[in-house]
Amino acid sequence: MSENEADAEADAANEAEAETESGIQDGDFVRIDYDVRTVSDDRVVDTTRKDVAEEAGIDDDEYDFSPRIIVVGEGHVFPGVDEALLGGEVGDEGTVEIDAEDGFGEYDQEQVRTVSANKLDEEDRRPGAQVQIDGEQGYVETVIGGRARVDFNHPLAGEDLEYEYEIVDVVDDDEEKAAGLLGMYLQMEPELRIETETVEEEVTVEDDDGEETTETEEVEQRSLYIEANQQMQMNQQWMFQKQQVAQDLMDRLDLDRVVVEEVFDGSSAGMMGGMGGMMGGMGGAEELEEELEDIEGDLEDADVDAEEIVDELEDE
Repeated sequence: MSENEADAEADAANEAEAETESGIQDGDFVRIDYDVRTVSDDRVVDTTRKDVAEEAGIDDDEYDFSPRIIVVGEGHVFPGVDEALLGGEVGDEGTVEIDAEDGFGEYDQEQVRTVSANKLDEEDRRPGAQVQIDGEQGYVETVIGGRARVDFNHPLAGEDLEYEYEIVDVVDDDEEKAAGLLGMYLQMEPELRIETETVEEEVTVEDDDGEETTETEEVEQRSLYIEANQQMQMNQQWMFQKQQVAQDLMDRLDLDRVVVEEVFDGSSAGMMGGMGGMMGGMGGAEELEEELEDIEGDLEDADVDAEEIVDELEDE
């Protein structure tokens, strides 16, 4: 290679590096639309677009077809897609080929095993049923007598994939970022808000003589409030990883704490509300005395002394 060719190659590399640094970077929150297809038969296996899903015959009324928020460089998409997003801009489109090895792994025949049919629920003793055995998820191939052949490979193991994407937006709002992260973890986005609050905090200070004293000072803290409805409370990912999810939210969004507010609705909300009211009614002697006095006024013939009853309760 001549000196001029080497210089031209170096200039091109520097130009590419400068272009990468000026666009989307690792750690950026990006909203993307995408379609994932198998290379072998052009079958749609995942998409954020409802029209694509309907055309492929995989429409799900309960699925939210909309652009997804991901954090670039954090493994939320395939490595090749992460690399393609670096340096990109809003509106960019592209297609990335994902080898099976970098996707869901090569197909492993040893992951097809024979198990006792007794380990399957009766309704799952049929080819194609999705089952979970000893913590592993698989699909039933055959059931003969008391034995079942179960494939524990991922359904897309051995498949090369084509990932077509469009960068819809770069997300800067922290509440949107929090919603996006929870959406990735839980496959749902609960109601949430971020509040900056002033709180009192004890700090240790040292005077000129080296004496330490404790003082109270006001500091600001950022809190994320999440409304955990019944669906979220029953979400297995949340049940088993809530500490990890909360820590990730705090680290990424510079939060001081995450507050989960349980929400009960429907019939259970009515029941809980009634119980809460009963418990609240027993909050203090003054309230109890007022209620008993009202009853005493309505039952003039009854020998009831509200003050005497309250005094007895306070002595217990």
